[in-house]
Amino acid sequence: MTLRVESHGRGTAFPISITERGGVAEVAGPAILDQSIRIILGTAPGERAMRPDFGCELASLVFAPNNAATANLARLYVESALTRWEPRIELGTVDVVNDLDRNALVITVHYRTRESAEQRSTTVAVELGAPR
Repeated sequence: MTLRVESHGRGTAFPISITERGGVAEVAGPAILDQSIRIILGTAPGERAMRPDFGCELASLVFAPNNAATANLARLYVESALTRWEPRIELGTVDVVNDLDRNALVITVHYRTRESAEQRSTTVAVELGAPR
């Protein structure tokens, strides 16, 4: 019997935090994919000096109305960014729901890890600043 260890990678936890022993907290395994997706979606292109095209255009929707057109545009932005920047996953569906109570878009990314073929999902909310 062979024990297979998934190695999606290891990296610094985000947001950065210090462990009880005084080291920098790390994240590994499938959790690193969730963190990576959140970082990609939460970074606007142009924010990173050494990689100005990295990120997702979701920030450009902050003053857009909370309607179906904005949800469809958000879906397009998410699909484009994750296809480009996260090679460790095979993107499935991207569900975008208009949350009118919070004036936000709730985005759920369904994906399969390339290494283990495990089905996973990550959900993020994008608050919109436009009046309802």
